[in-house]
Amino acid sequence: MDIFATLKPAAFHILLALAERDLHGYAVMQAVRQQSGGSIPLQTGSFYRHLSTLIDEGLVIEAPAPKGDDDPRRGAYYRVTARGRQALAAEQARLTGLVARMKKLNLGAK
Repeated sequence: MDIFATLKPAAFHILLALAERDLHGYAVMQAVRQQSGGSIPLQTGSFYRHLSTLIDEGLVIEAPAPKGDDDPRRGAYYRVTARGRQALAAEQARLTGLVARMKKLNLGAK
C-alpha cells in the first residue's frame, strides 16, 4: 500500500486508536466504536482482517503486553509503527485539505 493513499475508514480508526497507546484487540475494537460514534461496525472477523492487512503493510506490529498485565484472555497487544504514523499524518493532511476546500465553498451559509 502507498501510505499516502487514502486509508479505509476502519484502517484509519484502528491506527488512530493505536496512536495513543498499545492496545489488545478487544480494546482496539472498543476504541474504534467509541471514536467513530458507532459508525464503523467492526466485528471480530473484520477487525482481524483489517489488522492483518495493517501488519502486512508495516503499519502495525505486535507489541509486548504492559508490565503487570498477565491476563491471557486479552491476547496480543498491538502498536502503530513509524510508517503507520506517517500514514496517519498523510491522512490528516488530506482531510485538512478537504475541510479547507469545503470552507471555501461556504456550504453552511444561506
